[in-house]
Amino acid sequence: NEIVKSCIGRLATLDEIIQKAAPEWPIQKINIVDRNVLRLGLTELLFGDRTNVPPKVAIDEAIEIAKEFGGETSGRFVNGVLGAVYKELGEPDKGQTSKKNSKSSSQSLVGAVIYSETAEGKYLAFVHDVFGRWTLVKGSLQDGDDPETGARREIKNEIGLDVTIEKKIGFNEYVAHNPEKGKIKKQVSYFLAKGKHMPLELEEGKTGLDKVEWFPLAEVGNLHLYDDLKPMIMQAVAELMTK
Repeated sequence: NEIVKSCIGRLATLDEIIQKAAPEWPIQKINIVDRNVLRLGLTELLFGDRTNVPPKVAIDEAIEIAKEFGGETSGRFVNGVLGAVYKELGEPDKGQTSKKNSKSSSQSLVGAVIYSETAEGKYLAFVHDVFGRWTLVKGSLQDGDDPETGARREIKNEIGLDVTIEKKIGFNEYVAHNPEKGKIKKQVSYFLAKGKHMPLELEEGKTGLDKVEWFPLAEVGNLHLYDDLKPMIMQAVAELMTK
């Protein structure tokens, strides 16, 4: 009942994610059973309690339901869509055994909590991803980059904003899946950066993101953010409110 209620309240977001994960299948053309199993599976995968139902379990349960109540190819279809979303999330909470035994390369990235000031107050800039969450601008370091130079360049490239880096505020690490290279450990250093309050424009052809916006500090707590970024973002908000 809890999953169904949560699903119904997020139908538009869930359908948008399905469309982006399976662009060759318009949402109304997907078999009704498959469509609803995907909605329920995504609800548990993206918004459920992972301590109660790990992501892999949520996916496996959705596949089994699709096999039992759907068509001949339903299980494979649901597995493909949910599996793609799971990989984009960086395969969270995957078993410790596979992590220990597998080799993975690493990649250094930089990102920022970006703020601006107006007569009305301070604002933070966030980018919105295809999974319905607001997140921070980040990008890869290039050979010879120092982190601050790389952060300024990636922010300019991704949202068209020139910034001043003020200080380092955090570090994050996660594992992502690359179809060609396999698992990649991504290590992200985050900075507090200030820019001019101006219209922002997302880099053309940027995959995984669909919009960028400024938000007043008072609204940041209401945004759907990634759990591992919340403490750092809220710390930045607290500092900016007293600055």
